Amino acid sequence: MKPLDERPLRILAADDSAVMRGVMGKLFRTHAEDRSSELPRMELCGVAQDGVDCLEAVKRLMPDVLVLDLEMPRLNGLEVLRRLQVENPGLPVIMCSAHTERGARSTLEALACGAADYVTKPAEQRDFASAMLSLSQQLLPRIAALAKGAKRKEENAVARSGSGSALKVPSSAVPTKAFSPIEVVVIGLSTGGPSALEQLLPRLPADFPVPVLIVQHMPKLFTGALAERLDKSCALRVKEAYENAMIRPGTIWLAPGDAHMEVGPGNGLTDRHDGSLAGRSSRVRLHRREPLNHCRPAVDYLFFSAARMYGASALALVMTGMGADGLDGARAVHESGGVVLAQDEASSAVWGMPGKVTEAGIASATLPLVEIASALKQRVNAGRLTKMDTAHHAASAMVPRREMTDGLF
Repeated sequence: MKPLDERPLRILAADDSAVMRGVMGKLFRTHAEDRSSELPRMELCGVAQDGVDCLEAVKRLMPDVLVLDLEMPRLNGLEVLRRLQVENPGLPVIMCSAHTERGARSTLEALACGAADYVTKPAEQRDFASAMLSLSQQLLPRIAALAKGAKRKEENAVARSGSGSALKVPSSAVPTKAFSPIEVVVIGLSTGGPSALEQLLPRLPADFPVPVLIVQHMPKLFTGALAERLDKSCALRVKEAYENAMIRPGTIWLAPGDAHMEVGPGNGLTDRHDGSLAGRSSRVRLHRREPLNHCRPAVDYLFFSAARMYGASALALVMTGMGADGLDGARAVHESGGVVLAQDEASSAVWGMPGKVTEAGIASATLPLVEIASALKQRVNAGRLTKMDTAHHAASAMVPRREMTDGLF
């Protein structure tokens, strides 16, 4: 097979609906005829009607990307994914799911099983024009981004094997001096985000001392299901955000899929007894203004508001995702004296969003996914009294001054 740069991307579609298979065929034929598109060339190299046919077609056709239906006879999408994780773990898979609560939960399970991303099926498959428009906007850019990411990872792996040594990422040590104490962590993600969150958030302890707010590019049904799923595996509470919710330590707020989320002022100062400076109380603000960076919710809205409210006490983390949403907001956090971290390329499904931040030179560190939780704990605990320190300080305050000085002079 020719190198990827010299041939069209080969796409395999697996769906038991004849209508959807017809839509897919028309979609890729139309794209092949579109000379004005900035996306790479693509071709539908095959279609499969069920899970068994899909696995056989993967071996026979060696596609670059698989578009996989969830509900299929013989083997469903989840069962196919589990087999592919053993037989072909490097193949990027995009799930094609129904926009229903059941479809959302099944899609999240698929992402946890190794799928790289998902698209929702057009509501009216028999309306070819609407279905084509929906899939061309959702599916084709994801295919291009995932294929590019897989190619770069393969090239990096070859470079590592050829040099005999691993490629070094920037030091994971996060500076803890010359920064203000962190009072909030804001996170932005897109493609590959749900799986990354399932690996990151359970590593944060119940006594994580600052609130966390997250924008993940997803429709509303999906963000609600994602919050519920994460809440079951985390020591911190994970909730879908709502208007006027109090922002405080112990809770992770996930932006709902149909609204932008910002940090807004509360009603005064919070009481802090952990050695940090008293922080301004704040609440969740939601609005449905026009999409920003083609997204609603948009990471930039959250990051800009964190920079305004917290200034140098904000920490912005940009993780896996395509596009550049979060870049301008991260720059605002950086310019206000806050901390910006980014996920590294090797552990990102797509190194678009974090790559832009890293290339802009505003990230204090670019980290593998497995190191991010430790970096967050290190940074937010800098300058704070630990529980042991707090107890010792309280006990010392109760000792009469005479006893404290006995034996010193």
